[in-house]
Amino acid sequence: MSEAQKTAGRQDAGPSTVTGVDRFFRITERGSTFGREIRGGFATFFTMAYILVLNPLILGSAKDKFGEQLDPVQLTTATALVAAVMTVIMGVGGNLPLALAAGLGLNAVVAFQLAPLMSWDDAMGLIVLEGLLICVLVVTGLREAVMHAIPQPLKQAISVGIGLFIALIGFVDAGFVTRIPDAANTTVPVQLGSTGTLVGWPMLVFCVGVLLTIGLLARKVRGAILISIVAMTVVALVINALADVKTWGLTTPEWPDRIVDTPDFGLLGQFSLFGAFGQVGVVTVVLLVFTLVLSDFFDTMGTVVGVSAEAGLLDEDGKVPGLGKVLLIDGAAAVAGGAASASSATSYIESAAGVGEGARTGFANLVTGSLFGLALFLTPLLTIVPLQAAAPALVAVGFLMMTQVRHIEWDRYEIAIPAFLTIAVMPFTYSITNGIGAGFLAYVLIKTVLGRAKEVHWLLWGTSALFLVYFAIDPIEQLLGV
Repeated sequence: MSEAQKTAGRQDAGPSTVTGVDRFFRITERGSTFGREIRGGFATFFTMAYILVLNPLILGSAKDKFGEQLDPVQLTTATALVAAVMTVIMGVGGNLPLALAAGLGLNAVVAFQLAPLMSWDDAMGLIVLEGLLICVLVVTGLREAVMHAIPQPLKQAISVGIGLFIALIGFVDAGFVTRIPDAANTTVPVQLGSTGTLVGWPMLVFCVGVLLTIGLLARKVRGAILISIVAMTVVALVINALADVKTWGLTTPEWPDRIVDTPDFGLLGQFSLFGAFGQVGVVTVVLLVFTLVLSDFFDTMGTVVGVSAEAGLLDEDGKVPGLGKVLLIDGAAAVAGGAASASSATSYIESAAGVGEGARTGFANLVTGSLFGLALFLTPLLTIVPLQAAAPALVAVGFLMMTQVRHIEWDRYEIAIPAFLTIAVMPFTYSITNGIGAGFLAYVLIKTVLGRAKEVHWLLWGTSALFLVYFAIDPIEQLLGV
């Protein structure tokens, strides 16, 4: 499009208004157009809309310490609301084509690490604390110290470990993998299906869904995960209508009485800021919050830099424009996610899809955020997705996070062993915190025995000491007579 055509288009839409918007978002200055920004906004939404299904799936399938579960309808509403509001705020305040929503990996921490130890209100309170702490780190400039404290290979190992953990959750939720009862007197802890074989229509839906998802990913189809979820949900609806299926698990694929409904905001404000301290103690709370901060903070840094680089927005020093403001908004998103019981919200690497369509400014976020706002009224349609249709997406996300493993130097034992323990312990103990702790302690130990203890950052020493107490809490309590 020529400059004359772009000018004419702006004049047709109303010179003063459009020019003001253009100037505010610096659309022309960054070499973009309104058309590109709108297309980018749509592309980003359709590549990350799967979170409207997966977040309720992950959080809704877990129980807290008292056996309570969150309502899937309310979770869908909360997920869409936080994504809509924070994506728009990022667009206006950060002026980057960077959308936000509940973070995969972070929601797994909440569901399978926090909730079993406390109530849902307490768990969401820790998310709020995590977000507030990130905001403090940004405001005080301590983010650089935190960034340099953790060796890059350990950050990558954490991402890989969470990927394997998420994939395992997908296999378990779908029933592809089940635990063998202890009464079986076998040394094998898990098995294929419920009997050692794959049985039933729901399992067929899951297996076909996995094949479809990986096929689309291999073809680099945009929106591959969302396409797979929608396609397999349609298949599940047909199967459920024609076949005699005993159970689908938590969600039965049945067409709802109505597609549009009033949003249910029942989970908003349901959090307890300091309740967790009374449930699990100060040391455990500190470690849990640290785990959340670590996962959120570094994922965000990688995403922000990656998307900005793809959009050609880095300055001559390779820095993101207005990085402090962007990180502050991301921290506020974590607070908003906890306050709405939607888990911690964070920046999405899927925003790169919008950049690929030409988005270069925060105006694209207005489009993406508006689409998430529209989804608030489509909750009945979003809650018909069975586990077997959504779980393949968890396996796919696990693969995508696993790709970070290629950056780890496996021939350097002082890095490779801690990285391996981080990756292995997470899925094998069903705990992200345990994996991080094992990796940190191994790293500090190996550096010490090699006579290179001075290379370990003091923040890592302090954190490792906390993890040592965390793992040895039982004998410590016995020694103290607690």
